[in-house]
This record gives sequence, structure tokens and C-alpha cells, in this order.
Amino acid sequence: MYRSGEAVSVNAAEALKWYRKAAEQGHAEAQFNLGKIYDNGEGVPENDAEVVRWFRKAAEQGNAQVQFSLSEMYADGKGIPQNDTEAAKWWRKAAEQSDEGAKERLKELEAK
Repeated sequence: MYRSGEAVSVNAAEALKWYRKAAEQGHAEAQFNLGKIYDNGEGVPENDAEVVRWFRKAAEQGNAQVQFSLSEMYADGKGIPQNDTEAAKWWRKAAEQSDEGAKERLKELEAK
């Protein structure tokens, strides 16, 4: 609510505080959102390493959307060394959950 200004004023610091509390308790959606906050620099400096850290935690819990996003980080070498093998691993996990974007990216990678 603090992030979007739903029923309260937008407050990036409060949003960050509450996302972090939930993320540290293992809440996958909060981990993904915390990663997006660091990706977009919402109230914090942009930090690709933090994006990867939080995306990985959420991806390991089986969230296909985050698995796809983590794959993109590996494919682009953003926040971590570029690694097509790791990118493919996470795209495959997302594709197994019917993520069409992941299926497409796997095809592109195989065509390389």
C-alpha cells in the first residue's frame, strides 16, 4: 500500500521496510517486489546485486515470473556474471510452469 499509495500516501521508505520484513520471513512475493524496488531505485540506489539476491530467493520457491526475471539477469550479466547455462536453467523452470516468454527465450538460446 505504501508503494502504490493505496489508502495512504506513497512512502518508499515505509514500503521498503515492510517488504524487507516479509521478504526476510520467506515471503516470495515480497522478495520479488523487494528485488524490483532495487531494480527501479525506488527510495534506494539501484543495486543489481540486491535484485539478483532477492529474485533468487523468490525463484527458488517456484515463482515462474521471478524465475523468468532471474534468467534475464543471467542472460544479460546484470548483477552477476553472464551465464547462458544458468539462464537456461531458470527459463526451463519457468517454462515447465507454462511461462510462454521463457519457452520463447529457450528457443532463442538453442538457436544460438
